[in-house]
Amino acid sequence: MLNGLWLGFFLVAAIAGLSRWLLGDDPGVFAAMVESLFAMAKLSVEVMVLLFGTLTLWLGLLRIAEKAGLVDALARLLGPLFARLMPEVPRGHPALGLITMNFAANGLGLDNAATPIGLKAMRALQTLNPSSTTASNAQILFLVLNASSLTLLPVTIFMYRAQQGAPDPTLVFLPILLATSASTLVGLLSVAVMQRLRLWDPVVLAYLVPGALALGAFMALLAGMSATALAALSSLAGNLTLFGIILLFLLMGALRKVAVYEEFIEGAKEGFDVAKSLLPYLVAMLCAIGVLRASGALAFGLDGIRWLVEVIGWDTRFVEALPTAMVKPFSGSAARAMLIETMQTQGVDSFPALVAATVQGSTETTFYVLAVYFGAVGIQRVRHAVGCALLAEFAGVVAAISVCYWFFG
Repeated sequence: MLNGLWLGFFLVAAIAGLSRWLLGDDPGVFAAMVESLFAMAKLSVEVMVLLFGTLTLWLGLLRIAEKAGLVDALARLLGPLFARLMPEVPRGHPALGLITMNFAANGLGLDNAATPIGLKAMRALQTLNPSSTTASNAQILFLVLNASSLTLLPVTIFMYRAQQGAPDPTLVFLPILLATSASTLVGLLSVAVMQRLRLWDPVVLAYLVPGALALGAFMALLAGMSATALAALSSLAGNLTLFGIILLFLLMGALRKVAVYEEFIEGAKEGFDVAKSLLPYLVAMLCAIGVLRASGALAFGLDGIRWLVEVIGWDTRFVEALPTAMVKPFSGSAARAMLIETMQTQGVDSFPALVAATVQGSTETTFYVLAVYFGAVGIQRVRHAVGCALLAEFAGVVAAISVCYWFFG
């Protein structure tokens, strides 16, 4: 799938370039395309330097949280809920702890760190699966919730915004939180319908209702605020939450007699290993997308969508963010490249860049996740996983666009 997508970027760019040369009398298009290749390769390295630091920092902190027992405590806290949502998984099974760690990594926006943990969780769930080729209900629910990308603290999005010179990298904190909540809720409800899960079970309601009420009350509070006040609140909440989590991890580690420095170093080494493996993918996708835009192909496609939106009578500013939304289901690296490219061409705090950042933080690489996670355990029949995951993805994109209009006008 990624092979075809990547090759397609270059083929479409070549056709667009030839059209501009032969029909538009613009021979300089090929010079622009070649220049874009080198510019994007340089940008990839610049982004990678900051990504090294971000992943190293947060995987080091996550290691302290794990050693301090925070992950195990969270697994025990969520045990009764998982017992209802995944009745075929016994209480205390290793899969539950791995699922919790995967959700924790996703919640911190560390999607690259979440993947190896998620693969371990999928293998653990496969040991309970009576079929070697058909996805179990527990595996599907795990995949859909993973694909819905519940992100409570999107540190990598903050990192990309900081790298592009954003005065306030955490400006999109609340928009992402609201959009990812909508995506996760739709994913959970769709799986519940397909699997006939009893969401009205008292235990399930005890977990979900307080959270839903709190989110509803919070949104009601936000509804009375101006766009300027919303942006300021998002910034404050993002920074406070970010530092608060770091402090919590360190204090809990110290109270539990964890050698916080040594454990941080061990986790950081893992983060370094994860980060260095991403550079080839980042170079490949950024270069392909840079050529696509330099050829004019991306502009042609967006102009068509913009015309259609204008005919309907809608505001067209969100259209420039659609490339990130369109490629996100297929490739995280492609969406990441689209986001960075949008921030560079439109401005890091422009409306399209803010929408693209919110989309990136509130959706997941659905087809990639399905292919990698199910492929790792030999699953061939995925049943209703694709439909539910795509529905959650669509909900996340629509919510991201809507919330950005609410927050940023």
